[in-house]
This record gives sequence, structure tokens and C-alpha cells, in this order.
Amino acid sequence: MSDPVLELDAIEKTYKRGLAEPVRVLAGASLTLQRGEVVALVAPSGAGKSTLLHIAGLLDQPDAGRVVIDGQDMSRLGDDARTMARRNRVGFVYQFHHLLPEFTAMENVALPQLANGAGRAPAAERARGLLAQVGLADRTDHRPAALSGGEQQRVAFCRAMANAPQILLADEPTGNLDPGTSDQVFGVLMDLVRSTGLAALIATHNLALAERMDRRLHLEDGRIEAA
Repeated sequence: MSDPVLELDAIEKTYKRGLAEPVRVLAGASLTLQRGEVVALVAPSGAGKSTLLHIAGLLDQPDAGRVVIDGQDMSRLGDDARTMARRNRVGFVYQFHHLLPEFTAMENVALPQLANGAGRAPAAERARGLLAQVGLADRTDHRPAALSGGEQQRVAFCRAMANAPQILLADEPTGNLDPGTSDQVFGVLMDLVRSTGLAALIATHNLALAERMDRRLHLEDGRIEAA
């Protein structure tokens, strides 16, 4: 087996809130993610899956342990290098789409590319191509308010893929949708991931969706085990 594109090694995280007792959220959590595989992270609400994804995506620092992306230990990088690694190597999808309401679907997908130094024309071309890939070729010039919930989330998928990341991290990406739309949108996400060959870690409490992925991991009591 090839080297993993993402490795979390013995991740520890404790939150301290004022005078309250510290809350240990992650207690030696470890996982590996190979190129081209889609892995479900199954956990109940409050188990720490969002914290784990934020650490994996370099949005938060662990108290202990290592985050290794494509063989590089991220803890050894300075803040600027970590920001560049996050921008270029990792894509995020959340339960709520967080699209910018004043911009069209195409503009929302182009923005991460522009922030990364791409020109306007190539950014727009890639954005339209990604939107066409998820069935939104005729909706590129619509603002989020004119899109359905499922369409908004598909735009969010494309935005996460805009800079061609190596890793996609998704936190309950269909959790805000009705069951029928959830199933359809998840299928679109899987097709998009498979067509690019990147690695995806998808946190969900939906066991039916988890069964459609390559592997299932379970997060409980701050540790990860095969489900």
C-alpha cells in the first residue's frame, strides 16, 4: 500500500472553559487516509468529530500528536506555510453551505482560486466546469437565494474542490437536507470525489451513507476504531 496522504498520529485535544472542569475531546486519536479512498467517520453529536476534522485540516492545533500530509509533518511548519498547505491541499465541506449571498454560484467557486492567485478567466472556466460536473451548468449565474438547498450544497462541494486539493474533509455534508435530497446530493459528492481521485474523510451519523463508503471509522471516548 502506498504512503497515506493524511496521517493523524495520537492526537490529543482538551478544552478549558473558565472555571469549569477541562473537557478532553480527543485522547490519542489516530487514523490514516489513502489516496483515492472515501472513509466515513461515524460519531454521535458531541463526540469530537468536528474538532478532529479541524485539526486534520490545519484549522486548529492539537495539544499533542502529529498531523502528516503527504509525508510532511505539519507541526514543523510556520503559520504561513500551514496556511498555504491548508489552502492548496485541503478542501472543506460543512453541514451548512456558507456561500456568500451576494455572489453567483460561479463566483463562489471562483473566489478560492482568485485568493490563491489564479486569473479571473481561468478561475471562471474551472468554476463553470465543476458546476457542470455536478449538474448545475444552467445555474452558474444564480445567487444562493435562487438555489434549492441541495443545489446550494453542490455549489459548496465545487468550492471545496476549486483549488484541486489532495484531501476533502466533510462535516455532516448532507445533515441539513431532507432524506431524499440527502441521498441524491451524497451521490453527487461521491461521483465528484471518485472522478478526481482525491482522498475524502466524511463525518456523518447517517449509517446508510456510511455504508456506501470504502471504510468506516468510529470515534468514541476520544479514540478511533474501525467500525
